Amino acid sequence: MALSPMDVTQFAAVDTARAARMLNEVRTARLSGGRAPVAPRPVIEQSWDRMLRSGVDPEHDFRSGLLGPEEIRRRRETSELRHVLPVLREALLSVADVAQHIMVVADEDGRVLWREGSARVLRRADGLGFELGADWREEVVGTNGVGTPAVTRRPVQVFASEHFVRSQATWTCAGAPITDPRSGRLLGVVDVSGPLETMHPATLAWVDSVAKLAEARLRELHTQSLERLRAVAAPVLARLGGRALVADRDGWTAAVTGMPYLDRVALPKSPETGARWLPAFGPCTVEPLAEGWLVRAAAGPVPQGATRIVLDLGQPRRWSVRVLGGAEDWARELSPRHAELLYLLAVHRGGRSAAGLAEDMFGDRARTVTVRAEMSRVRRYLGAYLAHRPYRFCDDAEVEILLPADLRDLLPHSTAPAVARRRASSGVP
Repeated sequence: MALSPMDVTQFAAVDTARAARMLNEVRTARLSGGRAPVAPRPVIEQSWDRMLRSGVDPEHDFRSGLLGPEEIRRRRETSELRHVLPVLREALLSVADVAQHIMVVADEDGRVLWREGSARVLRRADGLGFELGADWREEVVGTNGVGTPAVTRRPVQVFASEHFVRSQATWTCAGAPITDPRSGRLLGVVDVSGPLETMHPATLAWVDSVAKLAEARLRELHTQSLERLRAVAAPVLARLGGRALVADRDGWTAAVTGMPYLDRVALPKSPETGARWLPAFGPCTVEPLAEGWLVRAAAGPVPQGATRIVLDLGQPRRWSVRVLGGAEDWARELSPRHAELLYLLAVHRGGRSAAGLAEDMFGDRARTVTVRAEMSRVRRYLGAYLAHRPYRFCDDAEVEILLPADLRDLLPHSTAPAVARRRASSGVP
């Protein structure tokens, strides 16, 4: 029976054993260089390619040291994921237990911090090393429902021998990333896993929906914290003259006076009291206020100087932009979408129109509204160094791109046609 890659999960729901045998043939053929009965799904094939390049052993699992109880407790207490555990438990655990699944929540480093559900399945998970404190990064244990969503930044279901390491082929899992809505930073992954026979094609959509509920809860908590800060800021700003704003510790604005409202100001990673220079704001003084910062504009022109912008895409999951050589060096971690946009602008120094960027990102020149909305967000922190009509880096800025050692690892989350073409090439932009 000839099947396309997209038919695999549906086929598995009808005949789990036969689907598992077929996928074992696919995996064996892919690893031996033979002809497979069906191509792996693209997300799985790309992961397998990463595993082959990084040297993960497909026939023997590797288990790094478990975190100790104290370290697990410390990570739980400092992780933003602790705020959404009630959402995850309410939406996942009752169904997961009946369906003989477990819920696993891992942090951004792939470390399992919470693991709950069917006692029988938890015991089977122990045999796979799927334990509290275990390291389930893709580069450590191969293609899986925790590590692979963390790399691709999208939901992934991994069934049977779609797992790269053979010992996991009796398992099925579906994981979705949870990102911080304030920064786009990866917080971790929520995964639902179980024995092969528990596979269901709807599990991935279910887990993805719950991850989005968790992110919505984080947005709600952030709004509440800004409202509390706004109540403290209002009487302070009322007594000040000139331009000033109060922002939370991530730079999100609670209140302004004497200036147009800014959604966000790019604060240094570790702000200190005193004179500072902030992009899109200029020279100013910064001082702590409640759970945030009071920023007051200083008199005088914005210092000018040669500027070097470093777009760092070399890390597998953490992309950033650094501005060097101006009045003050600063850096910012990038969301997946902003990493894509800035990469496209960096390789097209002459600039790109909104339609051109839409074609680069979506293969559809008509999706300009999405592009303009995202570029508006980028300009909130990088506006001093970006021009528009067309969108481009300013001519007097030196732009450097740090790429991964293997271009096939460039922005692995991205489905943008222009990025996919670049991954398939071997040149340097």
